[in-house]
Amino acid sequence: FTSGNWKLNVMPQTKPATSNDDEASMVARIPEKIQDQFTLFKSLPPEYSNSIIPSIESILATSEQTTVILDDDPTGTQTVYDIPVLTEWTSDVLIREFQRGTRAFYVLTNTRSMTPQNAAKVNSDIAKRVVAAAAQTAVTNGKNDKGANIVSFISRSDSCLRGHYPLEIDVLAEVIGGVDGHLVVPFFQEGGRYTIDDVHYCADDSAHLIPAAQTPFAKDLAFGFCNSNLRDYVEEKTNGRIKREDVISITLDDLRVGGPEVVRSKLSKLVNGAAAIVNAVSLRDMEVLALAYLQAEIFDGKRLLARSAASFVQV
Repeated sequence: FTSGNWKLNVMPQTKPATSNDDEASMVARIPEKIQDQFTLFKSLPPEYSNSIIPSIESILATSEQTTVILDDDPTGTQTVYDIPVLTEWTSDVLIREFQRGTRAFYVLTNTRSMTPQNAAKVNSDIAKRVVAAAAQTAVTNGKNDKGANIVSFISRSDSCLRGHYPLEIDVLAEVIGGVDGHLVVPFFQEGGRYTIDDVHYCADDSAHLIPAAQTPFAKDLAFGFCNSNLRDYVEEKTNGRIKREDVISITLDDLRVGGPEVVRSKLSKLVNGAAAIVNAVSLRDMEVLALAYLQAEIFDGKRLLARSAASFVQV
């Protein structure tokens, strides 16, 4: 859906019907206010002005890293073009992509329609095969055999915060031997999904920004949630394993004033599977994030995962 052809019915912030019976994990804080989109956007700092894309292209041209996007729903590929989308994940198919030198490709998992158990198995099976295929191709080409180190995984999911989170991130982290941190990036420009001051919003066709937990999406029977603030959302979805005060926030000031250097510095300090949430309002914000993400992974040796909507992958 785009913001131009639908209208949200604002829902009271009550406990959603979910399969999770942990009451403590479903506690919501004071609901955030509905915002006027134009007024709020005018109050934000201007976008980072320096050109970003040439720097991203330069890193990708010299790096041997391949980005593999595990997409939990068929709609995720609609904002990209000229990139392979695999609907099967046999070893032969995966090896073929690495042999072609493909720098990024999708694997359509469709796990959002699965039970948690099946979703975990599918993610685990694919990730193991991807790592093995990358390692085998590297050895064939006379390079290192550390497949996990030359693959960067992105878990592409819903911009309205539905899906098997943190399950799919946890499974990927286990397969690749642990990560320094993971990012939650639900910004999706085409759908009017924005994150500002850590609060995730869904825009309606009247230019109102509705906190995500006050939309019908939050009442999803399988993936309901109570919190629009992403730091609270992470605590809620991890059942308190990750506390809100431990969640790192990549702010709009970081992205727009500090630029890639400041964002890279924050990412490079992630350790022990820490969580970071990303504020974003434009594709330029995603460009700054993408450059810092690549620098942290490739130059600083950080092992990161991203749980993102389509716009981060699009950049």
